[in-house]
Order: sequence, then structure tokens, then C-alpha cells
Amino acid sequence: MNLHHRLAERHAAGKPVRVALIGAGKFGAMFLAQVPRLAGLDVAVIADLDPEHARAACRRVGWPEARISATVFTDSGITAAAANVDVVIEATGAPLPGIAHARTAIAAGNHVVMVNVEADALAGPAIAEEARAAGVIYSMAYGDQPALVAEMVDWARAAGFTVVAAGKGTKYLPAYHKVTPDRVWQHYGMTPEAAEAAGMNPKMFNSFLDGTKSAIEAVAMANACGLDLPKDGLGFPACGVDDLAHVLRPRRLGGQLSGEGMVEVVSSLERDGRPVFRDLRWGVYVVLRADSDYAAACFGQYGLPTDETGRYAAMYKPFHLIGLELSISVLSVALRGEPTGSTRAWRGDAVAVAKRALRVGETLDGEGGYTVWAKALPASRSRTLGALPVGLAHGVRLRRDVAEGAILTLSDVEIDDEAPVMDLRRRMGA
Repeated sequence: MNLHHRLAERHAAGKPVRVALIGAGKFGAMFLAQVPRLAGLDVAVIADLDPEHARAACRRVGWPEARISATVFTDSGITAAAANVDVVIEATGAPLPGIAHARTAIAAGNHVVMVNVEADALAGPAIAEEARAAGVIYSMAYGDQPALVAEMVDWARAAGFTVVAAGKGTKYLPAYHKVTPDRVWQHYGMTPEAAEAAGMNPKMFNSFLDGTKSAIEAVAMANACGLDLPKDGLGFPACGVDDLAHVLRPRRLGGQLSGEGMVEVVSSLERDGRPVFRDLRWGVYVVLRADSDYAAACFGQYGLPTDETGRYAAMYKPFHLIGLELSISVLSVALRGEPTGSTRAWRGDAVAVAKRALRVGETLDGEGGYTVWAKALPASRSRTLGALPVGLAHGVRLRRDVAEGAILTLSDVEIDDEAPVMDLRRRMGA
């Protein structure tokens, strides 16, 4: 609990923490909004495909012109990744460029904060291995759900509890898996015209709705926390905060989990569309177990709600503030030498599932599009199936027909087996 104190020391010494930001979208802009309030933190380089868009984002969030003039803007993420800085933030959301940026930063001796969970789910274990070999830190992004879950899981384990389940909340109904970008805004209570005027990307928002983003984030949680994923994908049980310890425990005790040590995402909607009471749509949770009679008794003595056994309880955080909290990662990496969560093993994979019957010759359009949604599977099952990661399901042509609801495989598509990402995937499999 001393990040701010350490940053003040760096500021007083005239040695600011220098950062390069790649991607000035919503997450990046929220981070930039907080930077002027953090003396000792210097965003020296900002990369965006449109540098003028990045400058406009800085003005929109309140940067003075003097700070903008002192910042280097570029359209090259590779240039930013190799800059003379302490920390590189990868916030593009594009998996293949994100992987290239992270590897460039690592090769240059820079720490990496990976906002790009799409890239992390696709090749995070291999990238983290490269970072460890290079003596730099590869970190999840605080403010996004995977890093917040990793923090809660670490807290529970470091306090001596068994982690039974961990995850996040979302708005979910089974029908959402088939939603396409042209129908997404009705589910957010908006008109297409209002969304366009606000600059909202229909594919991105559809990836939140159709289950893809939840799958990707669940995979990141499993890989960072050493937790398992359900064999057939996330169940999305409807559950409010008061019922976490009852619902997210093993089936043998009346819960909905196949075992302990699982990642699961809870829905803020009942299956008939009614809102869940005290839902966790914007938050994260951990369900923990007391392994002694004494600890279980203390739960009751200090007012912690439990299941009927008295041993299972839940802690939760009701909100996450994404980019507004990102400086926690930057400062933890630069000043403590610690990541705010980092992938450690290949436990899960986000794989592509056909939204409709797909025909030979069609081109897949990736996350949040018209052709596929993502399901979170155990990595062992993904390997056995030869499944196509959703991060590679963009811009590739089908070699054969695929039935609606089927998991796509690498053999279903025309793909460059010699691409660098395929080498990373082979290293993960090994």
C-alpha cells in the first residue's frame, strides 16, 4: 500500500516513470484522463493508427496543450514498443498486432502491461515465458476483470483459504450467442443512429454481448490463477451477490460446479429475462472455503454470509473502472517489480463456434461479427479437438462447410502454419 508514496519519491528525484501507450481507444483514453493527476508518471509516447485521433483523445480527457506538445505521437506500435521507456501498455485490442508489440517491447527490455486480453488469451503463456527469460515483467491490466480476479484469488490463497470459484458477472441469455452487429443495439436499449453518433463500434459491443469477451476473459483468469474451466464451456448461471457461495460450489453440495477451483461467469438475467436481484453485472468475485472449524466459526462471528455448511463464503467487488485504474499496473510493475496478475500456464483456450451454418469459401470475421462467437474450453480439450482460437478466426477462408453451433478446427480454415503466432501456439502446446 505504498505505490503513491513511491511515485512521489520518483517525482521528487526527477526520475518519472516513463510509459509508451499503444492504442488510444476507450481504455487508453480513460488511462490518459488520470495521468495529469499523477505527478511522476510520464506518458512519453502514444501510438495509434491515427495520431490525430490520439491527440484529440488527449484533449477530450483534459490534457493541456503543453503536455500534448511534449508527447511523441506515432502511427507505429512497433516504434512505441521499442521506445526508451519503463513500461509499454498494449491497448489495441487486436490480437496479432498486440502479440507483435508485446514481443518487440520485451526484446527492447521494456515491461509490458497487456490491456489486450485478446492477445493474452491467444498466446499469453508463450509471451510470458519470453518476458521471464528476458528479465522483464508481463502483466495483466488492473481495472479489467482478469487482473481484479487475479488479485482476489491471490488474496484468498495468501490468507489460507481454498479458492472454490472465481470470475465475473455479465448480461447473458443463451440467445445472445447468435446476435450479429446489425442487431446488437436493441439489446443495449439504443438506436443504431444514437450508437453511431456516440462513436460506438457495433462489433466490439457485440463481442461483449455474444459471450466472446466473457470467454476470452475467463481464459485469461484460468491461465493466470491456475484454475479450471468447465469441460463444455461457461454455464453463465443466473446469480446475485447474495447467492454466490450457494450457486458456485460443487454439485454434490447443491451448487452448479463440476468441482472446485473453477472459473465461471454469472449472469445478471434470469433465463426468462427477468433481472437478477443484486446482480454482479459489472463486478468480480471469488468463492472461498474455510478448511478448519475455527476459521468457519470466525466467518459467522464477523458477519460473513456463508452457505448452509458455514464453510463456503464469497467476496466480491461490484464495479471495475477499466482504464481509470490502469496506473495501478504501471506503477506496480515499475516501482514494485510485480505484475498485477500474469499468465502462468496454458489452462484454457477461447475457441471459435459457428453462429450459423457456414459454407466453404466464406471468410470469417472474428470477434463480435456475423460468423463466430467464442467458447472457453479447457486447453486440453482444445488441443484434442485441434480447435481454432477465436483470435485467429478473422480474415481466414473456410475449407469446408461447418454446422451451426459446431466448434471450428484449424483444419476447417486456410491458415499460414508458418506464421509467428502458430509457433507460439506450438510452444504453448508443448
